[in-house]
Amino acid sequence: MNESALGFTHFLAQADHVARFILVAMLLASLVSWGIIVDRLLGHWLLRRRSAAFLTRFRRARSFAEVADGLPEAPDEPCARLARIALDSTRHYAAHDASHLDAAGGLSEFLTRALRQGIEEESERLERGLTLLASVGSTAPFVGLFGTVWGIYHALLAIGLSGQGTLDKVAGPVGEALIMTAIGLAVAIPAVLGYNALTRRNRIVLGRLDAFGHDLLTLAVTGAPLLRGGRAPALRVAGAA
Repeated sequence: MNESALGFTHFLAQADHVARFILVAMLLASLVSWGIIVDRLLGHWLLRRRSAAFLTRFRRARSFAEVADGLPEAPDEPCARLARIALDSTRHYAAHDASHLDAAGGLSEFLTRALRQGIEEESERLERGLTLLASVGSTAPFVGLFGTVWGIYHALLAIGLSGQGTLDKVAGPVGEALIMTAIGLAVAIPAVLGYNALTRRNRIVLGRLDAFGHDLLTLAVTGAPLLRGGRAPALRVAGAA
């Protein structure tokens, strides 16, 4: 066999429907994975900028009423959405029979549950697409390996039928089939790295959001921001990079 005729193009020309289906599936998985990674990284970048703008105004607020007045102009980002949940919850608490709500633990407990539910909803938004990334990262190597086994089987079958079993006749088709394993790894590695990076970013965002929820709860319940060290309030979430 001419060495110049070997390679991915030759393998693709000789591949059957199963091998081509595997190649197309891994190509689609790679495109979807990169799309999710780029989309989520861009989303985190925009979220960081919007959160910084909102928290700059939030730090200057000296009452919950000041925070509520600025919410209509606030951007659509997790901290602002959590502040809206706190505002709606306090209005609901004030508008209904306080005796029934006090039995559930008072304003603090009522607002805590509402904020916790809001944080859980933000967690669901942040985890969008991560399941698919994890699935691609864990299955793509095995799909590529299956393609390799399938290609080697048909290559050896063709060589056996031709009666030419020398090393130079076997090495080419088997080497071409190994391309499938390389493709599987090329699809899986970015998906795994993207999943790990996005999971870490989500964990940081949720930690900051939880800290912001504590400061928001303090402002809503006491009517004043939490003072630390006798100075103006310095929110942990606002000071983070």
